Amino acid sequence: MEAAITMEIKDNAFARQFETIVSEGLISVEYSFQEKKIFLTKINTPDGFNDEELINELLKNIMNIAYERKLRVVPILPKIAMFFRKNTLYKDLLPPGIKI
Repeated sequence: MEAAITMEIKDNAFARQFETIVSEGLISVEYSFQEKKIFLTKINTPDGFNDEELINELLKNIMNIAYERKLRVVPILPKIAMFFRKNTLYKDLLPPGIKI
């Protein structure tokens, strides 16, 4: 399994988002929960931020959190579905019946 770059991620349960701070500002991935599933619904980045590699690393770290919490991941956002297509080792996090 590919090791994710260690970054500090805060699970802001009140705002229902995972957050990390980068030099450009706050990056967050919004989520909602339903029956042991986490729905990743939106990625928020600072204006002009386009470091796709850093976003991929953030998503890898979120996948590791999902493994630790024994959650299934439902990618609502096309960008997150694309992440699953490119990173097939995380496909076992998808709920049964979800095809990417």
